[in-house]
Amino acid sequence: MEDIIKIVLKWGGKEFEMELKENDNVLDLKKEIEKLTSVRPERQKLKGKVPDEECKLGQLKLKQNFKLMMMGSLEEDIVEANTAPLNLPEVVNDLDIEEEEVAIENQDVYLSKVEKRIKNYEIKILNEFRPNKNLLVLDIDYTLFDHRSVAQSGAELMRPYLHEFLTGAYEDYDIVIWSATGMKWIEEKMKLLGVHDHPNYKIAFYLDSLAMISVHTPKYGVMDVKPLGVIWGKFKQFSSKNTIMFDDIRRNFIMNPKNGLRIKPFREAHLNRHKDDELLRLSKYLKDLAEHCKDFASVNHRHWEKFKPKKNTWKEALMSFIF
Repeated sequence: MEDIIKIVLKWGGKEFEMELKENDNVLDLKKEIEKLTSVRPERQKLKGKVPDEECKLGQLKLKQNFKLMMMGSLEEDIVEANTAPLNLPEVVNDLDIEEEEVAIENQDVYLSKVEKRIKNYEIKILNEFRPNKNLLVLDIDYTLFDHRSVAQSGAELMRPYLHEFLTGAYEDYDIVIWSATGMKWIEEKMKLLGVHDHPNYKIAFYLDSLAMISVHTPKYGVMDVKPLGVIWGKFKQFSSKNTIMFDDIRRNFIMNPKNGLRIKPFREAHLNRHKDDELLRLSKYLKDLAEHCKDFASVNHRHWEKFKPKKNTWKEALMSFIF
């Protein structure tokens, strides 16, 4: 009797269980994935080195309940993106923002998707917001944590100065974690890093892949991104003026290009954890923004290392006090 191979597919923050036969090939696997997700085989991007479609699954010697990660977009999202009317404002040629990015963030089809997330996505508040604080939104993988390197403990994969960074940021910012993975994995990683219950700072809430939206651009094709408008729509005390997002992938904040800062990816932790000081230097930048900037969207975050805050002179401070 032909043996059954059980595979767990991870896609879009969800898990799908599949049962295939050893004599089935990779193409059969892709067709089964299409049945479960409606993502066509040619749009499926399976993580890792994928063998030829004719390769039999039995040859791969997969363990039972092998976890397979996939990226891919539904046809309806692609069609919606390609047929959407372009009701765009006049684009200003700004060196800080590519015209494509400005076009994306103002397209009605994507703003409509953001509105759906605001309405339907449920956020579990872990710690209450504090008055008069800014908002810091952080990615996890390669931003705070090297999730691909091999290590015996979370401390070895954690980016240097993580807890010092979060402690300092918490003085001026409420902190949100937003990862393009499922909520279960976010919670596990935060426990692994000792972030979820740290005594010196608190995380307001987590956002997972289900809070993201799909967009289409000529440069990147169809991709999932993190629109800050989801947060702003739910919590009116935050806006483009007091929000900044750190992510190692710049296109993740293509819906909010003026509020995103591309952090240097933290990879090969075993080689780089002794010399990486990105978070240490960014701590000063966050402090300077909080103390000297009234509108975060007015700053070119691409050049954060050269940022020199304008400080009030004694005369300006006196006039401000008098009036």
